[in-house]
Amino acid sequence: MPYIKCFYHAIWATKYRQAIITPQIEKVLFSAIQQKSLEMRCPILAINGTEDHVHVAVCIIPSVAAAEWVRHVKGLSAHVISTTFEQLATSFKWQEGYGLVTFGERHVPFVKN
Repeated sequence: MPYIKCFYHAIWATKYRQAIITPQIEKVLFSAIQQKSLEMRCPILAINGTEDHVHVAVCIIPSVAAAEWVRHVKGLSAHVISTTFEQLATSFKWQEGYGLVTFGERHVPFVKN
């Protein structure tokens, strides 16, 4: 059986880089990202961010395309925030696109920090 591990550092931002990710929103947001990623069998190694963007270190399984993982995680997290926080129902959106870089297993501790 082959040994395959694909590690990614994904970054994406709020639309127009709006500084709207408060600590309260961040908690719900990170939980939604974690939940969707686990549903896709892609364990998150670390997650963090600022008021206008998110960083996620994730191990994406070979049967899931990285772009598919990003699309699903961004989509669900935007939906969860829009439905959980009424004041953001029409204004919370992710910017188009994302950054995605790979890293090796020996760099996991560095990326997590």
